[in-house]
Amino acid sequence: MREKTREELIEQKINLENRLKSGAAWFFWIAGLSLVNSIVIKAGGNWGFIVGLGITQFIDGIAIAADMGAVGNIITFGLNAIVVGIFILFGVLARKRNNGIFIAGMILYALDGALFFIVKDFLGIGFHVFVLFCFYSGLKANSELKILEAKMAVLAQVESEISLEEQPQEQLPPQNDLAE
Repeated sequence: MREKTREELIEQKINLENRLKSGAAWFFWIAGLSLVNSIVIKAGGNWGFIVGLGITQFIDGIAIAADMGAVGNIITFGLNAIVVGIFILFGVLARKRNNGIFIAGMILYALDGALFFIVKDFLGIGFHVFVLFCFYSGLKANSELKILEAKMAVLAQVESEISLEEQPQEQLPPQNDLAE
């Protein structure tokens, strides 16, 4: 197996960084569209984005069923803001290359997907599976990126040592014994 050139390693690094960012971006999409879904529900709409969270829809549904008025709207908005804030935080931390956040986000999103099983929303289930795959892709890219960066650091060290060895040694003038 031939060794990859520096250019190939850089290209691989860029591809992995893009996959990482793409996986992390899903946290932002989910947060934003969940918030839009809640606003639509509060405004009396009967549509929503499939990307949204089931838990925010559940919270909104309870508030509507309980007919809690303005106080209920404030409470549900606060609860939804907490959930959305968690996903925004996960997006920020995932972009900072935190594998634990990717894993925690995947677990929470899988649990959220279970709500779609309860109501037999197969389209919602399918989309949750797709997004979980996107999260996993970001997580895997992050892990591969850490390994690649370690290889690149070793390569840079070796290249540095080789270039030092190849430099001509400075010739010192001969010592004059008469100078004593």
